[in-house]
Amino acid sequence: MTRGIWLAVALASSVVLGAATDAAHAADPAFCRQYSRAALNQVRGGLSNPRCAAGMHGARWSSDFSVHDQWCLGVSYADAGAERDARTNYLRTCR
Repeated sequence: MTRGIWLAVALASSVVLGAATDAAHAADPAFCRQYSRAALNQVRGGLSNPRCAAGMHGARWSSDFSVHDQWCLGVSYADAGAERDARTNYLRTCR
């Protein structure tokens, strides 16, 4: 029984520590404002090109600042960078 309790405590601790680690890596508001402005510039650039605009669907291509900002606040810097890079790569291929 003691081993089972120890295992449960260890598992619960790892879940809590994992959540704390994720929160520590979340992007900060200043970074997210800059990220969101850059995202809107990419969206505007894509929409100005009919070849690009045809494939711009979903939240990645939202013209609403708050969509990008709220998403960014909940993810890591790496995830935000990967999303920016995905938009960049798409825009390079459709031009």
